[in-house]
Amino acid sequence: MKKVISLALACVLVFSSLCLPAFSATGRSKDYTIVSPYADVDWSTWNFYKTNFHTHTTASDANVDLNEMVMEYYKQGFDVLCITDHGVTGKAWNEQPTQLPLYLYQYIIGNKVTPLTDEEYEGVTSGTYPVDGQPRGYGMTCVTGGNELNALTITKCHVNGIYLPPHAGDNYLGYENDHEGAVKLADEAGAYSFINHPGDWLHSNRDRSVVSDPENVHYFSDIILKYDSCRGMEIFNEKNSVTPYDRVLWDNVLMECLPYGKNVIAYSNSDAHSLDMVDSSFEIFVMPENTEENVKEAVLNGVFFCTTRNLPADEDIGPEEGFNVRNQGLDYPEFTEVSVDGHTVTVKVRNCNTLNWVANGKVIAGSAVDESAEEAEFTLDLDTIEGAENFLYVRAQIYGKGGCTVTQALVLDDGSEPLKYEPDTSSSAKVDHFFYRLFSTRFAVLVQLIIDRIKNG
Repeated sequence: MKKVISLALACVLVFSSLCLPAFSATGRSKDYTIVSPYADVDWSTWNFYKTNFHTHTTASDANVDLNEMVMEYYKQGFDVLCITDHGVTGKAWNEQPTQLPLYLYQYIIGNKVTPLTDEEYEGVTSGTYPVDGQPRGYGMTCVTGGNELNALTITKCHVNGIYLPPHAGDNYLGYENDHEGAVKLADEAGAYSFINHPGDWLHSNRDRSVVSDPENVHYFSDIILKYDSCRGMEIFNEKNSVTPYDRVLWDNVLMECLPYGKNVIAYSNSDAHSLDMVDSSFEIFVMPENTEENVKEAVLNGVFFCTTRNLPADEDIGPEEGFNVRNQGLDYPEFTEVSVDGHTVTVKVRNCNTLNWVANGKVIAGSAVDESAEEAEFTLDLDTIEGAENFLYVRAQIYGKGGCTVTQALVLDDGSEPLKYEPDTSSSAKVDHFFYRLFSTRFAVLVQLIIDRIKNG
């Protein structure tokens, strides 16, 4: 009888150990759920839409007239476009933009701002306007309320205000080294924002390490955590010549923000000031149909992929070799499906030769892809990856002859209560902020710029 009882107790203990979630040395449960921004997508019926949410015209500092810029995006097959001139809140493309006094020089040098005619606007938004002599067949959605805030900042601390009410942000010149001021403006207007080309502000093209500097990472994380209306940051901008490591910064900001329950959406835009940059970086929205309501939901919740035609080599996060395939007419790498089942993530891809999985800023797995295949499928089983229970997120990136495309972060949620974010309001923080603002006056910034130019040529 003692042996029977002992055997029964042993069975209970074994069964209990199998049923209870295991914990790592850090206390994080292995019993997590993968939360995907693509969870509600019906991949069999929804479509893919080429999108840009950051571009310019002669209404600010570009050298391309408004009607010409809109028509170029239309000719290149874009489905959604938001004009975001500096300090000028975008209207419908057949309306005259607000004139910012800062850009009166455009008229002096012979440029003008010409909206589409009503007939052209109707043709572009409906798809009946011809391309190469034939109606394009599908319309391009006009998103209004875009404004690249901080119009007169030497330090390029730019923020994209989106879905701003009419005239909110018009003539906003901004302040040096002050992303938060622009984010706050959008927030108070009941609008949204994301941070533009942070690497340009950090000068990360000169020093890659600055995107991993805890102080710089916290600077952006603090703003994103303070304002829920600030949805995220650009990871690709134009040809990435001054923003080559913004993906690395994004990974670092994700790791700081996710414990507080805030995902950080990645954006990718051409920031075009000239026609040759329209094909540089863009987003691929996934929607049931191309409507203004669906566009807004996708841009605010990250239901899209980020694509770029230009990247330098990066031995840590890829690619192995840099590339510039802008304006070559090549098919860009595509994710055609992203699905989650338990602790596995499955992606379907095409037009690519390499797939990498990234978690907590590190490449954790990779696969070669047959670029000639119509579609290829790959599954990541996190239960086979050592230390996966400590990942905060996982994402995928693919490379091909036509560029690089990246998914949003898929969050590993272990069910624990998010931390409550408390901004630092200590006396020392206030003193630091005072000196930060002192050295961020335009006079001080100009002096620093002159010194920098002398040192770096």
